[in-house]
Amino acid sequence: MRLNVYLQKAGVGSRREAERLVADERVTINGRVATATTPVGDKDLIEVDGKKVTPKHKPLPRLFRLYKPLDYLVTNYDPQGRPTIYDLPVLNPPIWPDDMPRIMSVGRLDVNSEGLLLLSSDGPLAQALMSPETGMERVYRIRVHGRLTEKQIEKIERGVTANGVQYRGAQIRMEKQPSGRNTWYQITLTEGKNREVRKMMEHFGCVVNRLIRIQYGPYKLKPITRGGIHEVPRHQVEKLVKRLRKQGYDL
Repeated sequence: MRLNVYLQKAGVGSRREAERLVADERVTINGRVATATTPVGDKDLIEVDGKKVTPKHKPLPRLFRLYKPLDYLVTNYDPQGRPTIYDLPVLNPPIWPDDMPRIMSVGRLDVNSEGLLLLSSDGPLAQALMSPETGMERVYRIRVHGRLTEKQIEKIERGVTANGVQYRGAQIRMEKQPSGRNTWYQITLTEGKNREVRKMMEHFGCVVNRLIRIQYGPYKLKPITRGGIHEVPRHQVEKLVKRLRKQGYDL
């Protein structure tokens, strides 16, 4: 088995993060510093920072709900020096809690979007939550410059092809009667392609000028305040993992 795959299955992080750990010489195999090409067998002793890791003893993943504010990038590092979510006080405190795991984002929200962002301590769990096959609903409140016609709403609900990209059907409803040139809608997706909401609206001549994700799967944004973070209770994570395993995910 490839080392990065083994580390991912052991709950260390995503494959990319596992590769960074190896590059930093924090991973050993049978007491020797591992390299990216070192093969892993069932009888090998794998350690990260001196602690044994194995898929057989993989801990229950941890999951967090973060309210991502505007103007923060969802990335570990930005070469232009722009602020990322890891610069937020809740993710960059002076002293980390002893039990705070390494975390990765479940998908992204672009810099001009805000709202619910899930953070996972487990790479396979994050990948499963992002997969369109799980049918996880993403619910957004959007304010658009313009207004959709009834026929356009019907097309969005059936599925749209915009600029050669096929988007699944989405539920959409007007939240209230528009005032001025802006209209608020609530839209529910089960896919999550890059800038999907904005591109669908642009396809029909509407420009999104505010986007707030309020729900991802069973998890809601409220009552988190902007820039805040809440951990998903253990019993809810257990229920989620059980559900995903029934769908065939190796967690």
